[in-house]
Amino acid sequence: MFGDSISAGYGIRVDHGWVSLLAQKLASEGYGFQVTNASVSGETTAGGLARFPRALALHHPSIVILELGANDGLRGLPLEQARDNLGRMVRLAQQAGEHVLLLGMLMPPNYGERYTEAFRQMYPDIARSYNVPLVPFLLDRVALHPQLMQDDNLHPNELGQPLLLENVWPKLAPLLQQTGRSAGAGAAVH
Repeated sequence: MFGDSISAGYGIRVDHGWVSLLAQKLASEGYGFQVTNASVSGETTAGGLARFPRALALHHPSIVILELGANDGLRGLPLEQARDNLGRMVRLAQQAGEHVLLLGMLMPPNYGERYTEAFRQMYPDIARSYNVPLVPFLLDRVALHPQLMQDDNLHPNELGQPLLLENVWPKLAPLLQQTGRSAGAGAAVH
């Protein structure tokens, strides 16, 4: 798992975060995967790209779940750079023979229609360009429900975490079937 504060478990107990719930689900369903969470709160796509080659070399994942870009958007950084950085990370993972699942985000409407639409479209464009599966909006069914969000209205609380996993699972399960059963015990999801 390679992401930002949403996947790092910002503001909650890490063992209640959706990535920890994923590890528990994989174990309970008999997948031979080890989950490594290399997510960093506040991470941008540029910071992620700088760390990415070392993370790949260190962990040799079978599947990379990539969840970055929200901090670029919240800071109003140029989307061309975010798109390029995400694309380069996908390409690096694919060149290393790894499968990639891209997790998309959305921007709040106060960033203006033009920017929010370009940001939303960035993820499907990357997924299409590199032929990788996409979860269009990781916070779907969570972001607009105050009881599932922390007071900052940016990060899901512990009640929202299972829904994040539910959002990811339908796109991740086919990769696990394809990769995990052939890779066996010790395969890694990052």
